[in-house]
Amino acid sequence: MTARDAVHPIELPAEDFAASPYTGFTRDHWVAVADHLVGSAWHWASPGRAHLNLPGRASRSGPQSDGLEGFARSMLAAAFRVAGADGDDPHGWLERYADGLRAGGSRPDEPGAEPWLPIRDVDAGGQPMVESACLALSLRLTRPWLWDQLDEQVQDGVARWLSGALHALPAANNWYLFPYTVAGFLESVGRGDEQTARVRRRALDLLESWNCGDGWYTDGDGRSFDHYNGWALHFYPVLDDHLRGASGVHGSRLEEHLQEVRHLFGADGAPLHLGRSLTYRFAASTAVGLGTLTGDTPMDPGESKRVLNSSLRYFLDRGSIGEDGLLSLGWHGPHAATVQSYSGPASPLWASKAFVALLLGEDSELWRARETERPIEREDLAFGMEPTGWAVQTTRDDGVVRVHNHGSDHMRPHQGEEPDGEDPLYARLAYSTSTGPTARGEVADNHVSVQFRGRRSVRRRIHPLGAGGGGGWAWAGSWHRPIFPAGMAALPGLRVESVVVVRGAEEVRIDRVVDAAHPVEVRHAGWAVDPAGELRSELRGLHGWEDEERLTSPAGTAFAPWVAIPAVRADVEGSAVLVSLARLAGTEEIAPLTGVRELVVDDEQVSFRWADEQATITVRFDPFEVVRTDSPSA
Repeated sequence: MTARDAVHPIELPAEDFAASPYTGFTRDHWVAVADHLVGSAWHWASPGRAHLNLPGRASRSGPQSDGLEGFARSMLAAAFRVAGADGDDPHGWLERYADGLRAGGSRPDEPGAEPWLPIRDVDAGGQPMVESACLALSLRLTRPWLWDQLDEQVQDGVARWLSGALHALPAANNWYLFPYTVAGFLESVGRGDEQTARVRRRALDLLESWNCGDGWYTDGDGRSFDHYNGWALHFYPVLDDHLRGASGVHGSRLEEHLQEVRHLFGADGAPLHLGRSLTYRFAASTAVGLGTLTGDTPMDPGESKRVLNSSLRYFLDRGSIGEDGLLSLGWHGPHAATVQSYSGPASPLWASKAFVALLLGEDSELWRARETERPIEREDLAFGMEPTGWAVQTTRDDGVVRVHNHGSDHMRPHQGEEPDGEDPLYARLAYSTSTGPTARGEVADNHVSVQFRGRRSVRRRIHPLGAGGGGGWAWAGSWHRPIFPAGMAALPGLRVESVVVVRGAEEVRIDRVVDAAHPVEVRHAGWAVDPAGELRSELRGLHGWEDEERLTSPAGTAFAPWVAIPAVRADVEGSAVLVSLARLAGTEEIAPLTGVRELVVDDEQVSFRWADEQATITVRFDPFEVVRTDSPSA
């Protein structure tokens, strides 16, 4: 019998719809999933148990690094599961990890050694630094039952390996929290020194420089806002404070973060399909569980439980765990375009971070609470997020969350705008919990492009103009320089300003093309959906657009194997203001577009009223501002 034959389908406990009327899930379901993922990973253990060599394509770091990744990331799930049960370990997970620690932390010439790759600078094979944080945190969580039971020689070997993280150069982003976490563990077991203190101060100083307000951090210098806010930038410092019995600014920022993040899960529990490392899936709910654990949350236990359970169930119900018992590289199932080159077969196990909620026992308020209705199910919501440059739009009828992206581009300040670096997971105008972007090289969805002499531009660096609104409507705006394929001359002075105003499911999209020195074709594409599915995507030109098109992407998205995309096009020379009306909706009987009235467009501004409202929305370009003027009732 092979290892693969030994893997069984996941077995879940009976659903409890009295305690969880929306999902049926309980804490026992989380324990069962954690045990299943850990157990499935252990079917691929090396002889010395220091590497879990999961099957599949190796990452760019190579199979030895991938084997360490399998060990460390599954260990984190086991640590949350055992620590949350006060050391009860019915499957003997910690004994297995103890064996792996002995072999992995050994020197190459020691009997039974399976030494882990050393921790090096990020540009010299630095992936083990990521895993060092999982190992260190796991050891800290389970110290009485694991670390304290190891022989001093084994402790010395593991500590020696971990200390490599204190000296190697991390990537210029959340990676600085990995040595921070290692240093925290070493200090907690009496192995701290001046170096561990310095590493911790360095990370917190950088975190301060990345703080953008309202609980949002950019992931390194620049403007990169994504799920790393929850599963890294808040996770490590807040949990470290909790384990030290401390409180302060990190917890209060997490609470601010959750004020908005609570609205970024669809009614079905789906997180936003935006940003890198999406194969970590339900790790997107990490901040919700962490805030409940530490008390740094605006959410009551019933709402927190509902988001956590819904997110986990969303992925389980859609085949994220394959026949081999492992989380696949993808979103629902396998999906290559979702995955970055640094990801290997064990990478999805960063989903283990969501099991932080298991640190709360069965008798905690979280697990005793009854799941409650969420705001997205009571009313349509719309609000702007100034730090991220996003306009958020949720709709009660279909439970879909949409984020209009005018601020997150995943570019460092020093980087040039190379056309081959276009990243569909950041560069698009909008993302949702029910649609994904088309792959690089395919027809781009939610994108305004300029075509010159047969070549289409991409959107790279995003320059935010602002975001705002609230009370049922929101807006966001930005500008970018169209970047053409390598080897093609740039068009001097050309820029595109884009503004969206949303209400309900409808979006007024405004594009201002400035200083096109040559005749160009401009195309604006809408949401990409499966025409045979429940979602409907519409885009209609209101001003300046000449034709409406229906484009297709045979490569599909993470949600559909083949998608259609509505688009509008126009020929432009010089400057022009173009206005369209878009909608993504999932209701079975979709009503006609409400539309706008009294649309007035000139070179200086655009103004309109929603067809069923008296208030006037005015978008002015120079200087830029968006104003809502409430008109007296007729």
